[in-house]
Amino acid sequence: MTRAMVLGLLKAHGPMSGYEIQQMMESSQTDIWAYVKPASIYHALKKMQEEGKVVLEKVENTGLRTRSIFRITEIGEDELNQLLINSFSYSSVVFPAAFYTALTFMENLDNEEILNSLEKQKEEIINIFNKMKVGYELKQKALGKIPDHIHVIFNNMYEQCELQLKSIEEIIRLIRDEK
Repeated sequence: MTRAMVLGLLKAHGPMSGYEIQQMMESSQTDIWAYVKPASIYHALKKMQEEGKVVLEKVENTGLRTRSIFRITEIGEDELNQLLINSFSYSSVVFPAAFYTALTFMENLDNEEILNSLEKQKEEIINIFNKMKVGYELKQKALGKIPDHIHVIFNNMYEQCELQLKSIEEIIRLIRDEK
């Protein structure tokens, strides 16, 4: 995912530094759903530079630091296109394996422990949901009108959060009904 995000941002926005890529992803909350960590951006840039998919366009001195500005190459654009085709081709359904495993063996825990843990998960999902809302609003401010395909992304994320919250509430209800 990191390679596609880095290449896609370079193609869409022109030459950038790793830090600018990171800031762009963080400002729109893309780093959350794409699971891209800052270190992976720099690693991907270095690797793709070695492969000729990006080139170092210039190095800028900013005080005590230097900024390396990268540009996507034609080979990089070809890889981006292939990564995107692959992403559209494969199933994007992701099951919450850790949650399912915990549910499978939940009889090993005390109900209060489970309820406390589920409340923590609910809180985390609500936090993610709210961050996605902020990301949407930032995109809307930046773009004016949100393109339909971006709107689909955010709606899907909202629905994923709502579905998981619904499952958690169902488990909470089942546990409380057992008491």
